[in-house]
Formats: sequence, C-alpha cells, structure tokens
Amino acid sequence: MKKILFAAALSLLAGASGAFAETLKIGVTPGPHAQIIEKVKEVAKTKGLDLDVLEFSDYVVPNQALNDGELDVNSFQHQPYLDNQVADRGFKLESVAQTVNFPMGVYSKTAKSVDELQEGAKIAIPNDPTNGGRALLIVADKGLIKLREGAGLRVTVADIVENPKKFEFVELDAAQLPRSLDDVTAAVINTNYALEAGLDPSKDPLFVEGEKAPYINVIAVRSEDKDKPWVKTLVESYHSPEVKAYILDQFKGAVVPAW
Repeated sequence: MKKILFAAALSLLAGASGAFAETLKIGVTPGPHAQIIEKVKEVAKTKGLDLDVLEFSDYVVPNQALNDGELDVNSFQHQPYLDNQVADRGFKLESVAQTVNFPMGVYSKTAKSVDELQEGAKIAIPNDPTNGGRALLIVADKGLIKLREGAGLRVTVADIVENPKKFEFVELDAAQLPRSLDDVTAAVINTNYALEAGLDPSKDPLFVEGEKAPYINVIAVRSEDKDKPWVKTLVESYHSPEVKAYILDQFKGAVVPAW
C-alpha cells in the first residue's frame, strides 16, 4: 500500500510540474533581444519554464511563425509594429507585457553633425511601414522635413510636405541599413541592428528619437494563449531584478528597461 501511495504521489508531482514541462519556442532577432532572452531563460529555468530561443533575421517571419503555431511566443517588436501586423495580415496575436525601449538613431560615416547633412543627401530608412514611419518622424522632429498633419505614426515618404534640403529617402530592409552607410549620407537604424554592426548607440548617432516616442517593445503570444500559466511565469522572469540589472549593465543606456 505504501509503495502504491508513493507512486501516486510521484505521479501527482510530475503532473504539477508538467504545466511547464514542455519547452516553449520563443522567437527573437539577433543582438540585444537574443542576449536579453538568454538571461530571461536563466531566470525562467529556476521557475520551471524552459525556453528554446530561435533567432530570425527579419521582422516579418517571427509573427508569421507565431501565428502559425511554429513558435509559442516572440519578443522582438514594439507595439505599433505588432498593431500594424495584426491589422494588415490578420494575425491573432496580442502583447502580454512591455519589455525594453531601443531609441532609434541617425548614423553617418561622412557627416559629423546635423548641419553637415547637405542638400540632396541620401538618407536610408527601414522599408517596413511602421519603422519607416518611425524614421521619418525622427527626421521631422529634428525640423529637417515636415510631414502631413494628422498622418499619425504610419507616415510614409508620400506624407512629406516640406523637404527644404531635398533629401532622397532610400527604403531598405532594416537589417541591411548598417551596411548601407558606405553608400548613403546617413541611415536611420534600429538599435538592435546598430549594436550588431558594432555601432555605439550611446555615442555614434547624429541624433536619436525623443524619450516619449511610443515604441516600447513587447512580448507577444497568440490570443488563445494569453491566459495560460506559462505566460505569467515568462513575464515574471523577464521583469525580474536580475534581467533589469543585466540590461542596465550590458547596454549602458542603449537599451532601456520599460517596466
């Protein structure tokens, strides 16, 4: 009888831990997102949650893979980008927590100041609607161009109503922007790709976006999964003191905790 009760107890314990027994597949982009998730993975492990980290080189595939069930969760995008993907592609995805902010910057190998951005300068921006609009808003905030009033966050080159220096905006894949610096006057680059290319977001940009920009990154899951127990555990792991300390120490202000 004791053996039977002991076996039953073991079975119950196995069932209790089984909620997090499966490995969750989480999609990230290379650089800070991947580095941070590796630290989150360490913390999550102590809470009984295993993470299998998969890196993607662009911004489209991680959401498609999540929507299709090839991933359980992703952590690579800001809220406006997720909103745009949901609206345009019909993904049934939702954010469940805020993570970090990456102030976007304008980089150049030839210009040392804003004043050196001469007439006709070529400025490369991301070719996806959300980050492309974000880049234009940064340039407009510096007073270099004027955008159509009421255009919102999803502005495009077509929304430029004043361009006194006749800048030429070149739209490229976000991951290729650091490489474009040899061919353009300046490029507006996401911090994760800047860091991956060896740029220093705290020193190298000619200017960066304002602190109030609404581009805080998020953890996203399928809508059907948002209330599952592992979501709470993952968020708690990300929002842990250990992860915050890692971000502050590792990135020196180039990446900012948003919780």
